[in-house]
Parts: sequence; C-alpha cells; structure tokens
Amino acid sequence: MERIQVEILGLSTSPSSGGAYALILREMNGTRRLPIIIGAFEAQSIALEMEGIKPPRPLTHDLMKNLIDSLGVAITEIVINDLKDGTFYAKINIDSQEIDSRPSDAIALAVRFGVPIFVSDKVMDEAGFYPEGGEGEVTDAAAGEQREPEPRLTKIEAMRSQLKDAIEKEDYERAAELRDEIRKLEH
Repeated sequence: MERIQVEILGLSTSPSSGGAYALILREMNGTRRLPIIIGAFEAQSIALEMEGIKPPRPLTHDLMKNLIDSLGVAITEIVINDLKDGTFYAKINIDSQEIDSRPSDAIALAVRFGVPIFVSDKVMDEAGFYPEGGEGEVTDAAAGEQREPEPRLTKIEAMRSQLKDAIEKEDYERAAELRDEIRKLEH
C-alpha cells in the first residue's frame, strides 16, 4: 500500500455535523488536505495535547499512553488506510502488530507518542482536496497587496487565561471553544 505522510493542520468546529469537529490533515510534501469529522471528546483530547495542556486528571488517551508505556511496547506509526461509505478507518502499528482504530483515537495517540501519521494514496485520492489560494496570508482586495494580520495580543492573552481556568475546572467543552477562538485570532 502506497501512503503519504501528513501532519495536523488544525481543528475547527463543523456546524453541519451537530457539534462535531473537522480535523484537517495536510500532506508533508504536498498541498492536499484531508478533512476528517471527529467527535468533540477526541478533538479536545488532540487539541489539549498539541497545546501542551495537561488536565488535572488523565483523559482516556493519556490513560492509553500510560498503559502502552507500562507494557514496554511502542507505537511506531498510525495509518489511515481505508474509506468506506464515508467512514475512515485506521491502523495503529504497535511493535509488529496492527490494531484497528478510529482515526481520531489513533491520531490522539500519535500526538502523545510523537509518531508519524500516514494516509493511504487511495484514501487521499478519494477524499483529499487542494486548497484555494495561499495559507496564512491576508490580502487587501482593494489595494491588491498582501499585508500582515493586525496583532490582537491583549484579547488572545485574556482568552488564554480563560482557557487555563476552564481546564482547571475540567470544563473541557468551554476549553475547546476558547482554543478554537484563539486559533482564529492568531491566523
């Protein structure tokens, strides 16, 4: 099976999916993107780990990492290997074994273990897309020139403080909302 290494580009709310999130993966050596709709819990778990935020008690994926570590085995990579009827499938490679997984759970573990994420060529060809325009640029349409985004540090700093409070209170839904708002302001 041919496969493509990807990285996590970001998470965003998906209003059409009833509170679910869109996890966007990007080709490491290309421009295609792969959106995967995941649940709020998995999105929160991925986002907290990516932000380096440790909740006061371990989440399910933290527990899984602790168990895997204590068994003396290692996750080497994860592969999103199939797409059937709009549902993605993944494999977690632990030592010499392949274990079936939902992509969201596999990715939540991949970010905790720092292992590569791959997508099969077949899945990327079927569900991937090429983005329009440049990434991270703000264009002034009237002048036809690019400009830097305006800094909004004071609002972002206040939101980061609120995010920290929400995590300490274990209000992870609010923490996820704040994280998404912070990311929108940063880009």
